[in-house]
Amino acid sequence: MPRYAMIIDLQRCVGCSACSIACRNENNVTDGIYWSNKITQTSGTFPNVRYHYMPTLCNHCQNAPCVRGCPTQAMHKLDNGITMHDPKKCIGCKYCEFNCPYGVIYFNWDTPHKTWRNSRPLIKGATSSPAEEVKKVRGKAIPYYNPEREATLPGIRPRGVVEKCTFCDHRTRKGNLPYCVEACPSDARIFGDINDPNSEVSKLLGKFRPFRLREQLGTEPHVFYIRDFNPANYQPSKGGI
Repeated sequence: MPRYAMIIDLQRCVGCSACSIACRNENNVTDGIYWSNKITQTSGTFPNVRYHYMPTLCNHCQNAPCVRGCPTQAMHKLDNGITMHDPKKCIGCKYCEFNCPYGVIYFNWDTPHKTWRNSRPLIKGATSSPAEEVKKVRGKAIPYYNPEREATLPGIRPRGVVEKCTFCDHRTRKGNLPYCVEACPSDARIFGDINDPNSEVSKLLGKFRPFRLREQLGTEPHVFYIRDFNPANYQPSKGGI
């Protein structure tokens, strides 16, 4: 069996958020929930400042704390290493969310996409209501609904369960890349089988010194970061005393 992993090349990442937009559309992710997210930080004092941008997602840990803490086995590991969630078994206890040290599991508190279910027009007599727009485009709860997500999960996860990235398991099982990888315009995301020494992910891990988020916890994340983006320039000098 393959063991899937993702590499994020921070030198190539341009911070465009195409990965986050693609993930939301591909997986019918509702407002307030972020399967694909980012960590941003500004350091330094003007004018000597630097902006840090790091994309994040579920790390699909080898030793996943979320799986260990789930009392119903709703959160579980697939043979290919993907950390998967079964909404039918989920009782909404949020143990997985509390156990996750990365903050990438979200609880669905409200009716998903309730804005698009609203039958009141924004401007009476001038605009359609969100519900009418969905009906006109033959959507299902949301205009951009993706029926392919139903292959392994409910197309729209119900209220009262957790959600998170699944490495687009409905795509990988067909031999396709996760959609965030496909959508990245700068090829900053590389996906593949870490057990295959000839895969691109294995080659890059051998060529560069990777790091992982909070890897000192022993969770063995399978999202690796390589290189770092630094656009800064300076006037060469030898300094002074």
